[in-house]
Amino acid sequence: MATVLVTGASSGLGEEFAWQLATAGHDVVLVARSKDRLSELADVIRSATGVGAEVLVADLATDRGRDAVEARILDAAHPVSMVVNNAGFGLGESFLDTTWETERSVLDVMVTATLQLSHAAAKAMASRGHGAIVNVSSIAAYLANSTYAAHKRWILDFTEALARQLKGSGVSATVVVPGLVRTEFHDGESLAHMKSQYPDIAWLTPEVVVTAALAGVRRKQVLVTPSARYVAASSVMRLVPRSLTRGRGGRL
Repeated sequence: MATVLVTGASSGLGEEFAWQLATAGHDVVLVARSKDRLSELADVIRSATGVGAEVLVADLATDRGRDAVEARILDAAHPVSMVVNNAGFGLGESFLDTTWETERSVLDVMVTATLQLSHAAAKAMASRGHGAIVNVSSIAAYLANSTYAAHKRWILDFTEALARQLKGSGVSATVVVPGLVRTEFHDGESLAHMKSQYPDIAWLTPEVVVTAALAGVRRKQVLVTPSARYVAASSVMRLVPRSLTRGRGGRL
C-alpha cells in the first residue's frame, strides 16, 4: 500500500487530495499548521476508509517546519510514494501595503517549501525507481499582477523543468493549474470580495480539480488544467501581450 504526503491538508484542495487518495486505498501523511484540524481529519479518514492517516504538524514558513517534512519524505523505513505540494495562501493586498515578513512567509510556503520538498522527494523516489510529485499552481500563473501570481508562475515553470530532469527515472512530476475553486481560500477578509466578483460558471469544486489532477498523475501528465473553460482561458492568456494581462488580468 503506497503512502502519500499532502501539504496544506487541513482544508480545501489539500483535504480533498487526502480524501480521494485515502478512498483509493493509500495511506496518507497530513501536513499543516493546525494540529486540531489535522487530528480530526485523520480520525475521520481512518474510520471511513480503513487506511493509515499520519499527522505531521509543521509550519512551512519556517526552516524547522520544512526540515521536519523533508525528514519524513527521506525516511527510508516508511517510504513516501507521492508528494503533493499544495500548501499556500494569498494576501489580497498590494505589494506596497504588505510587510517584508509577510511576503517572506508567502515565498517560503509556496516557493521554498515546494523546492525543498520536491528535491527531497525526487532523490528518494529516484533511488527506488518510482514515485510522483504533484505541485499545485494556479491560473494566476499566467497573470503578471501580484507576488502570488509570480510564485505560482515559478511553480509552473519549475515543475515542467523538474519533469524533464526526472525523465527516465521512473518518477513523474505534475503541475496542476486550477482556476477559481470554492474553498476556504477565499473566506479571508482580503479575498472574500472575489466570491461575488465572478459568476458561478467561473468556479470549480475541489472534487473536480483533484479528480483531474490524479487522473493526470496516473497518465504521467506534466501539465493538468482542470475544466475545458480554464484550458481555453489559459490558452488565451498565453497568447495575449503581457502588458494586457498585467493591466486587465482579473477580467481575463
